[in-house]
Amino acid sequence: MRCGAMNGLWVRGALLGGVAGLALAGAAWASEAGGHGGIDAAKLNDLLWRTVNFVIFAGILYKLAAKPIKEFFASRKNTIGQELQDLEGQKISVQKALKEAKAQLAAVAAEREQIIQQYIAEGEAEKAKILAKAEQSAQRLKDMAVVTIEAETKKAAADLKREIVETAVQLSEQLIKERIVAEDQQRLVDDYLAKVVEAH
Repeated sequence: MRCGAMNGLWVRGALLGGVAGLALAGAAWASEAGGHGGIDAAKLNDLLWRTVNFVIFAGILYKLAAKPIKEFFASRKNTIGQELQDLEGQKISVQKALKEAKAQLAAVAAEREQIIQQYIAEGEAEKAKILAKAEQSAQRLKDMAVVTIEAETKKAAADLKREIVETAVQLSEQLIKERIVAEDQQRLVDDYLAKVVEAH
């Protein structure tokens, strides 16, 4: 740090010396030209003092402004460096968040596919249950139809037999009535009574 300060002082001293040398050379040249219609010594002296004043003012201004300007640019450099580091950190964070988001999306897609497959499997199982119940119901209906048909067939057969018997009885009674005359009826009654008497 001290070496840098010494270099700065050396540069400023060389600059002031160079300006003063130029001013003196200009003054000497003007004084020589003064005898030949050049600038007079008073004006040259005034120019010299103005030049010295300007150099001193420039040196003071440099001395006062150099440190704040350096600090400003150093601070600005540090600020830009920090901002770049922050941006790099944010970039890394964003990339990490993006990677995590992609992983989450992949997990969600896999979970969604798993849920879809599960619902499909459950739907197939439910379909199989419904078909099994439908087959059982159809079989029950068939069995009930067979039982009903058998019962109705037996009932119809019984009704037919009864009707045939009733019809046969009616026809027999009618035939008997037509063939048996009053005498035969009396003889049948007498025979029946005789059998009853013998039995007792």
